[in-house]
Amino acid sequence: MKMGSTSLIVYNKMLKSFADTKSFTKVLSLFAELRKNALYPPDNFTLPIVLKSIGRLRKVVDGDKLHGYAVKSGLKLDPYVCNSLMGMYAALGKMEITRKVFDEMPERDVVSWNGLISSYVGHGKFDDAVAVFKRMCKESSLKPDESTIVSTLSACSALKNLEVGEGIHRYVVVGTEFETSVKIGNALVDMFCKCGCLDKARAVFDEMGGKKNVKCWTSMVSGYVSNGRIDEGRELFERSPVKDVVLWTAMMNGYVQFNRFDEALELFRRMQTEGVRPDNFVLVSLLKGCAQTGALEQGKWIHGYIYENRVRVDKVVGTALVDMYAKCGCIETALEVFYETKERDTASWTSLVYGLAMNGMSRRAMDLYYEMENSGVRLDDITFVAVLTACNHGGFVGEGRSVFYSMSNVHKIQPKTEHYSCMIDLLCRAGCLDEAEKLIDKMRNEGDETLVPVYCSLLSAARNYGNVELAERVAAKLEKVEVSDSSAHTLLASVYASANRWEDVTNVRSKMKDLGIRKFPGCSSVEIDGVPHEFIVGDTSSPHPKMDEINTSNYKLNVEFGT
Repeated sequence: MKMGSTSLIVYNKMLKSFADTKSFTKVLSLFAELRKNALYPPDNFTLPIVLKSIGRLRKVVDGDKLHGYAVKSGLKLDPYVCNSLMGMYAALGKMEITRKVFDEMPERDVVSWNGLISSYVGHGKFDDAVAVFKRMCKESSLKPDESTIVSTLSACSALKNLEVGEGIHRYVVVGTEFETSVKIGNALVDMFCKCGCLDKARAVFDEMGGKKNVKCWTSMVSGYVSNGRIDEGRELFERSPVKDVVLWTAMMNGYVQFNRFDEALELFRRMQTEGVRPDNFVLVSLLKGCAQTGALEQGKWIHGYIYENRVRVDKVVGTALVDMYAKCGCIETALEVFYETKERDTASWTSLVYGLAMNGMSRRAMDLYYEMENSGVRLDDITFVAVLTACNHGGFVGEGRSVFYSMSNVHKIQPKTEHYSCMIDLLCRAGCLDEAEKLIDKMRNEGDETLVPVYCSLLSAARNYGNVELAERVAAKLEKVEVSDSSAHTLLASVYASANRWEDVTNVRSKMKDLGIRKFPGCSSVEIDGVPHEFIVGDTSSPHPKMDEINTSNYKLNVEFGT
């Protein structure tokens, strides 16, 4: 191309054409040619196109260079160029520089404010997004537009910030020049639902009339089901004129979340008959339901569906299958699925480590952990919960210590309450009570209720080893926490009973009564012919329909075995 015959206008048009077709590498190549020949200095139309391309390609060095050019040429004073600089730095993940560019702008338009708010939302900095919105309302004479409102409502949804959300709603309703668009309506419905204000969400939903799209229906259905109003969600689901896969998934998720798994499966089958192809999110949701309820037969059926329909078993589906089989006790099948899955991530490995541990195969769980460590897979805090659980179940005190201290020393992961709980429980089971007590003392927030479970582990160990003095020390520490958990009091009473200190037992039980604390009944479940059955100790209000037959069979077994 001969530069002499080509004007900057033509170059800008060509750059824009490349950008519109997402040919960002070509944008940078053409821009390099323009700069190399130096016949036409880039202007405030050239730079925004190139800045966007740099952001998409994540070319940090090129971005810094072009920012320098904008400063030297004076183009940084142009609002259009400044907005593009903000967009580029946000795309590069450099939010501090994005904010600095915004703060140094001599003149800001609505696009500037919107750019910063949406960038904060996109990076999960929801508090910062709301703060910028408040600053805009306070400092600027500019009025928020649709983009401002939708982005800020998104932040309010994530934060469950009803106060700001309601303020925006009033602004939309009262503003004479404002009409509630579909985007704003959807954002308001979602915000009210996330804040638990379903009646207000429904009012906005109904006011939208025929403008509602499937996204709006999905938000309202999701709001109902996530707040436990499943039947209302189902009624609205049936009324939706259009049902895409996301809406079907939302309804099924609700059933799974509240243990109505049979209805989730029924909906899944109906979804297929209506010609809607389920995506991986649907299948993962159902597999999670199988794992939670121990519904192995249904899980196998879903696995068969995946195989027959040639659904790609990615790392998410693979992990869900491994988790389901492991939690249903089919650990060998879980291992087969794991090694057959080509895509494996941290969650995949962790799920299997935990599954092996929970199925009494602690040694194999540890071997898999070492394999995971050697393979270079990133370890996270959940991985260490699984590994410490394996150590706990296997009684591997030495390995447990090594793994626990390697978290901060080697992997730079700060142990959380769950890790301390596993380690303390391991030490307690091994009789290392003094070490366990010292480890509890190292934990932060000693007055926090999160310490109650670890204190209970130590109390249980004190009972098992007859260490009344330790039990009383732990009880004194528990006094600092308002304990509503019955297990701590029950364990202390048990320690006193083991030491024949019956007066102290009576005092503990009297204190439980005074505080209104009662012991919750145990619960267990079993799956028969693909149907889960749940049993609660002492449940007379809604007993199992075949309880008489169960009791009869239990009596016959007791007689037969002389128990």
